[in-house]
Amino acid sequence: MVKNVPEVLTIAGTDSGGGAGMMADIKTMQMCHVFATGVVTGVTAQNTLGVQAALPLPTAIIDQQFQSVASDFTIRAVKTGALFDQQRVACVAENLQKYHFGPLVVDPVMVAKGGAKLLTDAAIDTLIQDLLPLADLITPNLPEAQVIVNQELANEDAIWQACAEIQAMGAKNVVIKGGHLTNQANHDFVLLADGRQLTLTGDWVNTRRTHGTGDTFSSVVVSQLAKGQELIDALQTAKSFLNTILQDEIIVGHGHGPLNHWGAEDTNVQI
Repeated sequence: MVKNVPEVLTIAGTDSGGGAGMMADIKTMQMCHVFATGVVTGVTAQNTLGVQAALPLPTAIIDQQFQSVASDFTIRAVKTGALFDQQRVACVAENLQKYHFGPLVVDPVMVAKGGAKLLTDAAIDTLIQDLLPLADLITPNLPEAQVIVNQELANEDAIWQACAEIQAMGAKNVVIKGGHLTNQANHDFVLLADGRQLTLTGDWVNTRRTHGTGDTFSSVVVSQLAKGQELIDALQTAKSFLNTILQDEIIVGHGHGPLNHWGAEDTNVQI
């Protein structure tokens, strides 16, 4: 039997520990039954204990990867992850204007779980100026949102205001993931292009096995968009997916362990 499957693209760095970055993207997309292609922006030496080294790839090979993907695949949705520095961010933004890959989800990866900085200050400025206006959706966590708006977000009112500020910078839809806000619940704050507000709510799971949560969330959204799901439904699917797998841990590594992407196989999460 021959099947047509949606094709998606992740633009990200690698994680030698397998828990985050492009590795998490591909695992998630596979679980969502879409075909993952990739543009590698850089390579990290990384495990569950932290990031030991990082090497951005030359922009010439990044350009060539974009050309190779665009010349052969019918990409229905695309996401960005770690982009490393200003030169790589500018390169990616230029290519995303050149090629039409469908809805763009920007996951503004800035800090690794272990605290290592993954995006330079100059790159953050370029991301805001050049990449954010291209985004159909941006998905910062709370620390990343604070960097983007350059202020502390200590309560829900401040988070909603930050959503509006980020939207005013050019992103059509904004999700600020609020898992860092409280240990009582796990709320994500959504501001849609039409002005509607939505709170995605999940149970707080007391676990250290959260490496790759941001990558996984945005990858589910991209996969569902590629399959034709509306954005609100894609966001809810992503939240349900994460809620499920966070509660089904696997023991891998000795630090901030990775998620169990198999955990959604025997549940009622519709992927």
